[in-house]
Amino acid sequence: MLFGKIVGTVVATKKDPKLEGLKLQLVAGIDSQGNPAKGYVVAADSVGAGQGEIVLYATGSSARQTDITNGKPVDAVIMAIVDQWDIDDQTVFKKH
Repeated sequence: MLFGKIVGTVVATKKDPKLEGLKLQLVAGIDSQGNPAKGYVVAADSVGAGQGEIVLYATGSSARQTDITNGKPVDAVIMAIVDQWDIDDQTVFKKH
């Protein structure tokens, strides 16, 4: 699992029928301290995340392990909205 931040949405009117009904989000990677990391990924959203939210996402074959993405041609999935994370008893991030 990786940390990311929702920075946009992706609209595709023509797509594989297996992708119909999936919300596609643009996720910017962040590191364990909440700083921007290299790269972006388009991820299927299985939890209803919104713009600016910090999320956990998975890539590769793990992306097809959620109920919503099982058997679908996706390479990334958002599977959790982060409320808080701590490192060494220090809160790094806490959702408002």
